[in-house]
Amino acid sequence: MLDLAQAIAHHILVFSLFGVLFAELMLVQPGVGLATIARVGRIDLMYGALAGLIIVVGFSRAVFAAKGWLYYSHNLFFWLKVGTFLVIGLLSVPPTIAYIRWRRSGAAPADAQVAGVRRWLWAETLLFALLPAFAAAMARGYGEFPVR
Repeated sequence: MLDLAQAIAHHILVFSLFGVLFAELMLVQPGVGLATIARVGRIDLMYGALAGLIIVVGFSRAVFAAKGWLYYSHNLFFWLKVGTFLVIGLLSVPPTIAYIRWRRSGAAPADAQVAGVRRWLWAETLLFALLPAFAAAMARGYGEFPVR
């Protein structure tokens, strides 16, 4: 039962994170106003919280769920998934910094600044698409390497 609960929580959190990322991508547009910038800042806080919860639930699942740590720790696709998630997290830092700066400046950002942030968001989105592929491969036993 714990395995099922962890799997459900993990999936809901990941889908929610993608929804939050998509919301940022839709709201951060040329001509964005101060009210929207404040809203995006709050949404970005949710992004960070969800990412943290995904890490906690995901590793809890890898350690305590049915297949256990030995299965996951010896799987190439598990580590590709973790690494990709880490890269996505690092790519989210420049937009977060931009949102904070925009909010503090009290002025709407130039369209060129918005375009730069959108490039970061698109990079996150494109890498996010790899996560389900890695998860599906991992769940089916692809990428296992021998235990020594």
